Amino acid sequence: MYTQKEEAFIKYWEAHRLKKKRSLKNILISTPLGIILVIGIFVNFFSGWYKRAAMEANADPSLFLVLLVAGIIIVAFVGIFSSYHKWDINENYYKELLARKDKK
Repeated sequence: MYTQKEEAFIKYWEAHRLKKKRSLKNILISTPLGIILVIGIFVNFFSGWYKRAAMEANADPSLFLVLLVAGIIIVAFVGIFSSYHKWDINENYYKELLARKDKK
């Protein structure tokens, strides 16, 4: 009926599904992806390859603060979204396995 891997997942997810839903640890594990994305944006912005963007950046000193706040928001969003998305994928897989069990 189930493979050994599926049975192990069902037992694990029954025990940990509520704890994994709202865990700060899961969000912190997901933040490096957001940090890499923000670093790429900053490197692209400050490299100076687009002269007009460099002119705009030098024209308004508060732009750096806006970019910093936007970077923090991006990191937080990516961390939270990927954590909840991973939980949702596991929850759907768990429900599919239980539905398959009920069908047979």
